[in-house]
Amino acid sequence: MNGFTFSPALGWVAGGLLAGLLAIMAVAEIVLFIRRRRAFASDETVWACVRRTLMLLLAAVMMLTPSQVTTTTSRAVNATDVIVAVDVTGSMAVADAHYGSDDTVTRIDAARQAVHDLTQTYANASFAAIRFGASGTLDVPLTPDSAAIDNWADTLAVESTGVSAGSSLDTPIDQLLLTAKAIREAHPDDAIVLYLISDGEQTSTKTRRTFSSLRRYLDDGFTVGVGSAEGGRIPVITDGANAGNTDSNDSWITDPDTGQPGISKMDAGNLEDIADEISGSYVALDATHTVSDAVSSKVSNDWRVTTTAKERTRVAAVVWPLAIALALLLAFEIGAWITTSRRLL
Repeated sequence: MNGFTFSPALGWVAGGLLAGLLAIMAVAEIVLFIRRRRAFASDETVWACVRRTLMLLLAAVMMLTPSQVTTTTSRAVNATDVIVAVDVTGSMAVADAHYGSDDTVTRIDAARQAVHDLTQTYANASFAAIRFGASGTLDVPLTPDSAAIDNWADTLAVESTGVSAGSSLDTPIDQLLLTAKAIREAHPDDAIVLYLISDGEQTSTKTRRTFSSLRRYLDDGFTVGVGSAEGGRIPVITDGANAGNTDSNDSWITDPDTGQPGISKMDAGNLEDIADEISGSYVALDATHTVSDAVSSKVSNDWRVTTTAKERTRVAAVVWPLAIALALLLAFEIGAWITTSRRLL
């Protein structure tokens, strides 16, 4: 729905004060004209009074910046597509991670913060979101709506340890291939960047498949490591509703070989290998490094227009008709002043 509104370019405080001052001046012009006319103390004509009053009123309205409100589903986006894949296996609940500070957080919390930073870093890009644990799932298809990705990150939860059959880093490969291929076919000129966020732990006895098949679709890629080399105990997650939830006895996953709580350690080597396979880079998140240190140099400089299901409101200033009217009145005023000046000579 279209409509008109006021949206002062200087803000409501400054714009409102200036508009009020100009309106007072317009009233003062009329009052002074009437008083001088009664006292025969001025040769100002009615047309001159009207002209000057109108100029002041037009300027007052312009200070309030009349605007037209329109809704649209089209949006210009940068031709960069960011695929975010986040590990949600049970080891991501280990509280041994840091993200740009000395505060210790769970690995999944660090992953959430990383996703939020990515949507800020690539503010005008499109995103696709994948989570992987026992399987790989495309949760958010490619969209320019970064808020949807932020909401997705906020709801990320570690899967229940009861469904885990050992961490396998190659779980997301099939879904990543399908997603990257679909994006490349739909937008062949876009730059596609992958961020795979994980602790790099591989506990499955199966040999990990290579990620090299993704190279043909990616322009750049990063593996992002969360956790520490020292590692930490893995809590028992009963429902996956919250990464920090353990059962009422604060139980921990037990190492069957020792009978003691198992220790999960971030495996930087695996993540470095995957980064090499996709011709990308590895970055570790810690107290001094965040995902902002892993910004791709291959971001596209092109833009394209896309249509989204979500309507957005856009406010466009409509000041030019008033500016034209004010310019004409000023021209009349200057002409009258020149004519009067010549007569006085």
